[in-house]
Amino acid sequence: MSSPFMKLWGVPILLGILTMIGLLSALFGGGIWDALSAVTLGVPVAVGAWFSLRRKPG
Repeated sequence: MSSPFMKLWGVPILLGILTMIGLLSALFGGGIWDALSAVTLGVPVAVGAWFSLRRKPG
């Protein structure tokens, strides 16, 4: 059973962690780290685009 805190903040925390990993890998790495950066920075963008472009009921 999940706590109310994680129910509310779980996904934003996960997106923040992905963003931090993407920014740090882009800053300090090269090669495969650039690919990791692109994926981890693309996930929050894709989630934001999904929720902004989906049709609202009604």
